[in-house]
Amino acid sequence: MDRHTRDASVGPPAEGSPTGWNAEADHWEHATLRRAVVHGVALYNDGAYHDSHDSFEDEWYNYGSGTTESAFLHGMVQVAAGAYKHYDFEHDDGMRSLFETALQYLRDVPGDYYGVDVLDVRTVVTNAIDAPSALDDWRIRLDDGYPVADEAAYAFAAGLE
Repeated sequence: MDRHTRDASVGPPAEGSPTGWNAEADHWEHATLRRAVVHGVALYNDGAYHDSHDSFEDEWYNYGSGTTESAFLHGMVQVAAGAYKHYDFEHDDGMRSLFETALQYLRDVPGDYYGVDVLDVRTVVTNAIDAPSALDDWRIRLDDGYPVADEAAYAFAAGLE
């Protein structure tokens, strides 16, 4: 585990043993990645797409290109940015371009990466390219549910600036 991605305050998954969780050692391979995922997903689900984007993007810079961590985070950056284009600017061509890029990055990422239902993300993003309404009421699944942002998630995003 890289020293720069440790964070003892990050707890275990709510359920199961997703890719990234080391059950034997009782810690995440990259705890800061999990922290960014928890906040980034909750912010996305709360409709704070720009803050979600920032949460994923800030963590993305910790990983070199060609790694699964980098591909996953870059893909999630594109998903949040695409939703931002769609909802905040009604720019669906921009959304489609970002989603096509997201799919390229997420193609080889495990389906349960750091607790995110990546298979569902790929499915909805694929469908939204043809029918943007696929995003309506869609939330990203994390572990056993669909978290929404609380004060801690917004504080996390604010601290990235």
